[in-house]
Amino acid sequence: MSTPADRPPTWTFLTHHARVLVEIARDPGLRVRDLARHIGITERGVQKILTDLHQAGYLTRERVGRRTHYSLNLEEHFRYPTEAGLPVRLLIDIFVDRDTSGPA
Repeated sequence: MSTPADRPPTWTFLTHHARVLVEIARDPGLRVRDLARHIGITERGVQKILTDLHQAGYLTRERVGRRTHYSLNLEEHFRYPTEAGLPVRLLIDIFVDRDTSGPA
């Protein structure tokens, strides 16, 4: 008999779009392959999400040599009506430790 710990979850609290934003906030230089592995979806799925986020103004892309570097627009607001007045910075701040104090 299998236990709940043996089965993969069938749903999560965060969408794949939110998880892509969080992973990029943690490491703006991640490759699509690495994003897909971290999130557990296909590279094609990540590419679609990156396109969605770029078109909606949540991120910009810059080529640095052979790699792509992503920058987030953390002041862009959530899309759902009940959170539309809130910036995505609130979500990122929950999951990403962005200590800006620099070295001690």
